[in-house]
Amino acid sequence: MSGGGDGASAPALRIRGAALHRGSRELWAGLDLDVAPGEFIAVLGPSGSGKTTLLRSILGLQPLSAGTIHVGGRVAHRGNPRIGYVPQQRPLPPDTSMRARDLVALGVRGTRFGLPLPRRGDRERVDQLLRDVGADHYGDRPVGLLSGGEQQRLRVGQALADRPALLLCDEPLSNLDLANQRGVTDIIDRQRRENDAAVMFVTHDINPILGRVDRILYIAGGRFVLGTPDEVLQTRVLTELYGTPVFVLRAGDRLVVVGVPDAEPHHDHGDDESSAGAHA
Repeated sequence: MSGGGDGASAPALRIRGAALHRGSRELWAGLDLDVAPGEFIAVLGPSGSGKTTLLRSILGLQPLSAGTIHVGGRVAHRGNPRIGYVPQQRPLPPDTSMRARDLVALGVRGTRFGLPLPRRGDRERVDQLLRDVGADHYGDRPVGLLSGGEQQRLRVGQALADRPALLLCDEPLSNLDLANQRGVTDIIDRQRRENDAAVMFVTHDINPILGRVDRILYIAGGRFVLGTPDEVLQTRVLTELYGTPVFVLRAGDRLVVVGVPDAEPHHDHGDDESSAGAHA
C-alpha cells in the first residue's frame, strides 16, 4: 500500500524517507506519503507510536531523524501559515479572562510580528469564523464558562484563521460527547470540501470519521501500513502489523478491533491515548 494523490495537482504535503527515533528506539522509518489537496488522512496507532511527533515534525517543531517534509512545495518550518492546527480538547479554567471571540482572534492576529494590534477587517474575519464553526451565538461569552465542545469549536476557528491548505488535527474529538464529535468533524470536513484543504487527523477512534476518510496511516510496533480504510482495517493486515493476532469486527456501522497489545512504552509528547483499536 502506498501513498500519493491522484496526480492532478501538487501535493499539500509530501514526506520522503522519513524516520523518527527516540533514543535508541526507532518509532518508524521509510515513510513516503503524498497528501493531495482535499484529501482526508486518518493517522491511527497505539500511544507512543509517533503519531503526535509526526504532526510536530510537519509543524517544524521537531526534526526528523531522516528524510524530508515539504508543505505546499516548501520545506516544513515553524509558524507556517499554510498549516492550521487543532489540538486535543483540554478545558480552559473557568476564570480565563477572555471572551470566545478573543480566543478565535488569536488565530487571526497571532502570526504577526510584535504586538497583535487589530487591523481593518479583523473583526469581520473573527465574526465569519465564529459563524463558520457555529459559535456566533456565544461569541461574547467568557470562554472558561463554555462547554468542552463549545471551546473545541473555537479552537477549530483559530486553526482556520489563515485559510490553511493543510489542517493537522491531534485527537480533536477527545473528551467530547457524540453530538460534539459530530459537530467538530462536520466543520473540519466542510473546510476540506469547500476549500480543498488536506486533513491529517490523529485519532484513537476511527468510527466518528470513518465515512470521511480517504486513506489511513496506521503506525504500530515501529512499522506502518498505508491505504484505504478497506485495505488497512482488516484482521490479516493488523495482525501482520502488530505481529500478534488482532481481529477487526463490524458491529452495525461501527468497527471494533480486538486483541491490540498494550500501548507501547515511552509515550509520545502529547500522545496520550490509551489504546489502539476501535479505538484504533
